[in-house]
Amino acid sequence: MADVVYLHVGAPKTGSTYLQDRLYANRAELASHGVHYPVGLQNDMFRAALALTERSWPSQPESTEGEWESLASRVRRADGSAIVSHEIMSVAKPAHVARAMATFEDAEIHVVYAVRDIARQIPAGWQEGLKHGQRQSFRRFVDRVMKADRREPTLFFWRAQSLPDVLSRWTTGLPPERVHVVTVPQAGSGPGELWARYCRAFGVDPAWAPADTARSNESVGIEEAALLRKLNRRLRSTDLDAVQYAHIVRHLMVHQTLATREDKRRLTLPPRARAWAQQVAQEWIDWVEGSGVDVVGDIEDMRPVFPEATWQNPDKPRPRQVTDAALDALVAIIEETARRPDPDRATVARLGRAARRLRSR
Repeated sequence: MADVVYLHVGAPKTGSTYLQDRLYANRAELASHGVHYPVGLQNDMFRAALALTERSWPSQPESTEGEWESLASRVRRADGSAIVSHEIMSVAKPAHVARAMATFEDAEIHVVYAVRDIARQIPAGWQEGLKHGQRQSFRRFVDRVMKADRREPTLFFWRAQSLPDVLSRWTTGLPPERVHVVTVPQAGSGPGELWARYCRAFGVDPAWAPADTARSNESVGIEEAALLRKLNRRLRSTDLDAVQYAHIVRHLMVHQTLATREDKRRLTLPPRARAWAQQVAQEWIDWVEGSGVDVVGDIEDMRPVFPEATWQNPDKPRPRQVTDAALDALVAIIEETARRPDPDRATVARLGRAARRLRSR
């Protein structure tokens, strides 16, 4: 068994995709320094986290039975320290946490949780839902989040994002020096600052992981989000399954195309919610300071910083820009279809006609 096990349990949208990719890319170099990232056949720990939390996931139809035990056996074979990382573990129930602690009870367990200011997390959470097929308006999403109980939450957003609730579930019995809250820097910080903070939390010298990674879970803009929401409504009447949706819509259309567009209009929290967001931030800061846990970074990064520009309503996109986004998505899908062996020529032609109709509007 590794002497020290770091359980990185979230939160979503705090650079976890980048973190996990970089750990994977440098796993051999890290292992030479006694730091292990014990992934299996996949390059992440998603399926093990699903098994631990007893959650199903539409794009993962195969059973995850035994995945947590497989991860545990890899950790047991490691010497030094091991990092177990997936943000879906943030929603674990007390029984799941107890199981995780029992799995690694022979090691010194540390819990790592990253927090990003709530004013950025709410728009990010709405967009992430759209990337998984949801259709609700931004206004409705904000209202639901503001009205929901965040102290004993049932709403998925708060189960993953409410810092006091997540850490109360995950740190019972742990001394505060083994609980590490990583604050996500505000916009404008150096590109490597978040990575450096994660390294400090894990006891890793950044020089041990020199290989960088380009993949990240980038957000889309107002018009791109509007397009995705409209598309999700249309797709309700099709037989596209969750695996196909993940490949075609989430990965090809959103991650590889819409998220990379230039001049995206950034989603921000509406003015009516800003005082409330400041209140939530103060509650979290008070909780962290009162708990005595280790803060990695600047605790003031938890406070929202609002743009001075006039607020742009995500539920009222600019029609022409939505059309441009749709064209970019169509081009990407046409090119992907044409690259496949024996492409369906009729499908390519049909997509091309749809693109020309959009362009002529």
